Formats: sequence, structure tokens, C-alpha cells
Amino acid sequence: MVFVIVVLSFLIILFLVYIVFLQLQLRNINRQLAKRLTENTRQPINLELFNKELNFLAININRCLKVEETLRIDGIREEKRFKELIANISHDLRTPLTAIKGYQQLIGKGTLSAEQKNKLLIAEKYADELGGLIEHFFEYSYLLNVEAELNIERINLTNLLTESLAAAVNKFEEKNLAVHLEETPPIFVDTDKKRLLRIIQNLIRNCVQHSNGDIEVNLMTTDKAVISFKNPVENPSAIDVTRIFDRFYTGDIARNKSTGLGLSIIKLLAEQIGGNTSAELQGNMISIKVELPLKDT
Repeated sequence: MVFVIVVLSFLIILFLVYIVFLQLQLRNINRQLAKRLTENTRQPINLELFNKELNFLAININRCLKVEETLRIDGIREEKRFKELIANISHDLRTPLTAIKGYQQLIGKGTLSAEQKNKLLIAEKYADELGGLIEHFFEYSYLLNVEAELNIERINLTNLLTESLAAAVNKFEEKNLAVHLEETPPIFVDTDKKRLLRIIQNLIRNCVQHSNGDIEVNLMTTDKAVISFKNPVENPSAIDVTRIFDRFYTGDIARNKSTGLGLSIIKLLAEQIGGNTSAELQGNMISIKVELPLKDT
């Protein structure tokens, strides 16, 4: 009887040691996986186990990690090819468009009938629209490929927004759009002025192109500075706000004369200066918001 008790006690001790060993190995797996996440390393899981199932687990984890790494590398390569494609398209389109506009100017200097002048004006209008689309391509390709070197300075966001809206008065009047800007006390941010100005200009350009009525512009502060542009749209059912910042998303493709890059450019610029973007659709009113870090105090 004593022998049986001794044997059972010995087996229990061995079992407990085995359990502790397994826990240590599982902890080791978790530690290595956590290290991959926090330190962005690509090391495989390295274990020496005498448990068959845990060995298979480690092997399968490493296989999954290898597949994930292959997909990541393929994604980087594909993104690089896409950036090069956008840059090449924007360059290739600019050259013939410049030639087209040059010939239009030469034709305009000649003797034309009233009908010919009218047709030339129509051709120039479409050439200008094409030029605007190409500039979107060019700006987006530039932002994708340029190093994000920021020139941080103290900016009075309230003044910059007001001045930008005033500079765009002619564009609003051409579309018969009224702009309502609620007065706010000065709000300051520490950011890159050129990028911030381009964000505001692209917000204005987006409203001029797509608004179906008067525009409401608001500047407010929460834990961040928030720029909000709100305007009615003609066909709200065609807009998917979850995709509105995706590149090349154009909503109602049948009607839209856009590259679908305007809001993507805003998002890209905002992210470069530590901000973020969001969109909300209520009824026929769409609201585009850009949040920026406030000035450090």
C-alpha cells in the first residue's frame, strides 16, 4: 500500500511538472508573438517541445506567419507599382493636354465664325475639366511618393479658413452657392501650413463641385480642432460614406465628373500632419470633417 502511494505521488509530481512545463512553453509562444507585434520583427516561433500537439501548433503558427509575411511583401510591391502607375498616368496625360490647349489658342487667334467660336469655347471648357482631373492625379501621385517632411509652425486656423473661403468667392458665385461660416474665437494649431492650406482648398473644391445648395462651414474644438463642411447633395442614396475617402470612389459614376481622388487627397494630407477624417450623411446633407491636433500648451 505504501508503495502504491509513493508511486502515485511520484506520478502526480511528474504530471504537475509536465503541466508547469507546458505553461512555460505556452507563455514562451505568447511572448514571441507579442514581440512580433510590438517590435515589428519577422522572427518565426522558436520552440523545442516534446509534446507532439504543441510542436504541430508551433509549426502551423510559423506557416501562417510565413503566408502573412508573403502577403505583406506582395502588398508592398503592388502598392509601389500602383504609385508608379499613377505618377506615369498623370505625366503622360499632361503632355498631350498641353498640346491640345496650345492648338486651341492658335485656332482662337484666327478668323472664326460665331458658330466656330462657340464650338471652340465648348472644346476649351472640356479641356479645362480634363486639366482639373489630371491635376488631381498629379497631386495624388506627388503626395504618395514624396517624403513627409513637415515644416511645423503655429497657425491661426480661424484666419486661414476665413481667408481661404474669401479667396474662393468667385468659385462659389459661379455655382450660385452661399457659404455660412459661424464666427469662432481664434483657434491655433501647430502644423504644416502648406498641407493644412491644401486640405482647406480641397474641401472648398469638393463643395463647389458636388454641393446642391448652400454650404455650412464650422470650426470648433473638442480635444482637437475640427473643420466641418456641410452641404446638400443631389443623390444621397448613391453615396456610401464608409467608402467616401477611398481613392477613385465616385459615388454616382454615371453623373460624376471626378477622379474620386479629392477626398482621398484630404485624408492623405490629414494623416501626414497627425489628423484624421470622417464623413456623415443625414438625409440629403453630407458632412465632411477633418480633425487636427491642437497647439501644444
